[in-house]
This record gives sequence, C-alpha cells and structure tokens, in this order.
Amino acid sequence: MNIAFIGLGNMGAPMALNLITAGHSVTGFDTMAKPEGIALAASAAEAAKGADVVITMLPNGAILRAVADQVIPAMKPGAVLCDCSTVDVDSARAVAEQAAAAGLGALDAPVSGGTGGATNGTLTFMVGGDDASFATVNPLFEIMGQKAVHCGAAGAGQSAKICNNMILGVTMIATCEAFALADKLGLDRQKMFDVVSTSSGYSWTMNAYTPAPGVGAKSPADNGYKPGFAAELMLKDLRLSQQAAQSADADTPMGQLAAALYERFVEAEDGKGMDFSAMLPRFEKRGRG
Repeated sequence: MNIAFIGLGNMGAPMALNLITAGHSVTGFDTMAKPEGIALAASAAEAAKGADVVITMLPNGAILRAVADQVIPAMKPGAVLCDCSTVDVDSARAVAEQAAAAGLGALDAPVSGGTGGATNGTLTFMVGGDDASFATVNPLFEIMGQKAVHCGAAGAGQSAKICNNMILGVTMIATCEAFALADKLGLDRQKMFDVVSTSSGYSWTMNAYTPAPGVGAKSPADNGYKPGFAAELMLKDLRLSQQAAQSADADTPMGQLAAALYERFVEAEDGKGMDFSAMLPRFEKRGRG
C-alpha cells in the first residue's frame, strides 16, 4: 500500500519503519522529528495525497483535529484515516464523522505496548470504526503489532484504551501501597510477592511489571524507575478516562482518585520523567497523614 504516516516521534517512527521493512511505501511528516529511513513530505497534506491509508500518531485530540482538517481534503476518495493516538473519545468520533462526510473511511486505533512494542512490532491495537476500514488496515496492524481487536463503532477503540488504563492506574497505585505497607509491617518484599503473585491479589502490575526493584518481573523499578510508561502519560490517560466519565455520567471514584494522585505526583512532587510505577518510592516516604 501507499501509506502516509503523520507523527514520527518515539512511537510513530518505529511503526513506520516496520511498514517500510515489510515492503510498503511510506511517506512521513512531522513538525519536529526527522527520522532516518523514512521519506518525508513538506506537509501533512502533501504526505496524504494519493495514500491508501493515512496513519496518525499524535499527542492529543486538539492536534488530531487540526491534522484531520489538513489531511482529509487531500486524501483520495475511499482512503482510510487511521488514528493511533490516544485522545478523547469525542475527538475520535468527530474526526470519524468528518472523514465519512468526505467519502473516507476512519478508524480510531490506540495502542498498548509502549516504545518497545512499537520497535518490535508487538503492539496491541484497540480499534473503533466500520468493518470495511478495519479490513483494509488490518494487514498493517499485523505488521505493526501482535493483535488488533475491533471493538466497535467510531470511538470504541479510545473507549477500550482509557478503560484499560484506568484499571492499570488504579491497580498500580494499590500494588505500590501494598508494598509500602508490607515494608512498614516488617514483611519481606520477596515473601509478599511470593504470596500475592499466586493468590487473589494477583495482577498485571504485581506479576508482569513489579514496582519493587529486585522482586518479581524485571521492570523499570530495576532501572531506577526510568520510564517504560511515564507517569505523565498515565496522568494523561486517567484524565481522558475522567473526561469520558463526565461525558457519559459514569461514577468512577477510584479512577477519579487515581487521576488526582498521579496529578499530585507529576505536577507537585518528583514524578515527571519517572515511570508510573515510581509511586512505590513515593509511598515509601509518606506516613499516614
């Protein structure tokens, strides 16, 4: 296929390179990044001309809407706009409606797997949009990732992503709280892990991304909490979950509290630039008050 890839940062560049390696023709555009090995256009609209699929990987919904305004008029009829950013559900649906009005297909397809997954082609895609557009882009998902789940109509991919990451944020906080409590109770961390990892407290954050260094799975905790998934990105996703909850009139008290805790951690403490599991040293330093 002829593919335009808009947004060539830490996630977009390796995704685009994997498509090139698989034999697809890719023209990229980014306002800042200029990665080697990708042919670059002078503008997003120029990159989109003649493309069968336009893929975007962008920081937020406002930028997605601005890019959509540029690329949709330039795209050929029947092409598909596939946004892999994590943005608010309302923006995803608005862009899908704008694309449909122009005779284009549209997908919202946020990812899980981080920069390692982007590099290794092992991302998971959560996809919203029509069946025909999904069928068109699915061969590309198979190159860039290990799994693509068609979650439903426009906005469903973003909905799945923020619900998943709300669980992730809440669970990480609970896992870090439990390790800090175990410390204060004099319980050895390894013993706690041995019990919880095989008991009803089992979770992905405990078993696959253990926030305690030297215990359980190898994780950013073993590398000074340098980000695998940065705390500020978790805060972004938790804020999106609460924005969606507000819009849908959904009661999400744990998600709301998790967003508030990560906001304090990132904006008022030392969490910015740290992995989201660095909540553990935060709790270690705090008392009950």
